[in-house]
Amino acid sequence: MDDAEYDKLSKEEREAKDKADREREAAEQAALPYTWSQELGDVDIVVPVPKGTRARDLAVVIAKKKLSVGLKGQEKILDGELCKDIKVEDSTWTVEDNEAIHIHLEKINRETWWENVLTHHAKINTRKIEPPNSKLSDLDGETRGMVEKMMFDNQQKQMGKPTSDELKKLEALEKFKAAHPELDFSQAKVT
Repeated sequence: MDDAEYDKLSKEEREAKDKADREREAAEQAALPYTWSQELGDVDIVVPVPKGTRARDLAVVIAKKKLSVGLKGQEKILDGELCKDIKVEDSTWTVEDNEAIHIHLEKINRETWWENVLTHHAKINTRKIEPPNSKLSDLDGETRGMVEKMMFDNQQKQMGKPTSDELKKLEALEKFKAAHPELDFSQAKVT
């Protein structure tokens, strides 16, 4: 079903479809030989292994577009093409409590949600992802500045006042007027 068809559904039909989709997705994800979660910048995967497994017992390959995990000499637990490229040098794996492999993959595109880990596995609906709220203090300086500017501009628009960019233009015009009192600005229109 595409977006246009979905939009034509009544509220009750949408809720029923969303619930059915969530249940199907949960069943598909539960059938995978691992669990995974993601943030915009990274993906974390937990692969259960037999109790007592140590790092030297494992064959793990993390490549830009490929992931392979298994016990040496046995069939691979997972093996395939990653749905998106990763930063190999920033991706890691560890054995936790000798019963699970924790794999951390750093996304190259930090602005995209992944539909799945391996391309041949079931997909999730990324349009329904609700990221956890982050605090402004969690953001780096540049990002924080952008978010604060956007919040200010949005607040100004709601009050019918000029945005930060419009304020800068008006300030520049006032400085120009002050520097050139001989000019007549009575008929000037600012756009």
